[in-house]
Amino acid sequence: MRLDRIRIVLVNTTHPGNIGATARAMANMGLDRLYLVAPQTFPSGEATVRAAGADHLLERATVCESLDDAVADCGLVIGTTARQRSVGWVEFSPKAVMAKVRERVLTDQIAFVFGQEASGLTNSELERCQYHVRIPVEEGFASINLAASVMIMVYELKKTFEPDAHKTELVSDQERLATSSEVQGFYKHLEDMLIETGFLKTPSQKLLRKVKRIFSRTPLREDEVNILRGILTSIQCFRRKD
Repeated sequence: MRLDRIRIVLVNTTHPGNIGATARAMANMGLDRLYLVAPQTFPSGEATVRAAGADHLLERATVCESLDDAVADCGLVIGTTARQRSVGWVEFSPKAVMAKVRERVLTDQIAFVFGQEASGLTNSELERCQYHVRIPVEEGFASINLAASVMIMVYELKKTFEPDAHKTELVSDQERLATSSEVQGFYKHLEDMLIETGFLKTPSQKLLRKVKRIFSRTPLREDEVNILRGILTSIQCFRRKD
């Protein structure tokens, strides 16, 4: 299986037991890269107990201060959500998004991101993700346990990369995607330029989110980000000379 480039990222987890149960689910399905963003309690004896023998994942877990730190080197970032959002992002089912993962697993680091138990990922956190996944649960009871959500996703991953899952071989001739850090650098550059030119006269996160969505409908390649930033720099230089 090609799972060494895939990480599970838990953001602001409040219950340490969910961290342990996540580690157990990952070990069940052959994943071992666990990232924790500002967990409320970790390390924890409760997490160790709930890991049920997957202590090695907890010992090797990477603890980060922010989501940006956790996915900085990732070319493909996939966010999970249980709620319908009004922002208008395209959503995939757990099974459908695996085709996107399969396309990039030989060239890019990949992250699956899960939000806080009570509220899930914020809109700001979902902006860091090129693809969004919503597990199709009953609308009348959409709440799903964090570790259960992780298990569903890692189960689909394991199925996707089983030796007999596909007749076609994985290919590695695709260009590398821009990392999350590079994309966020472009967005900051774009925001600065829009303020400088007067397009953004007052801070407007809603409008800026719509602008970002134009560029996030498909993952950007490294060379594309370089070209876009070159264009922004050229505009800024022209205006300053003028």
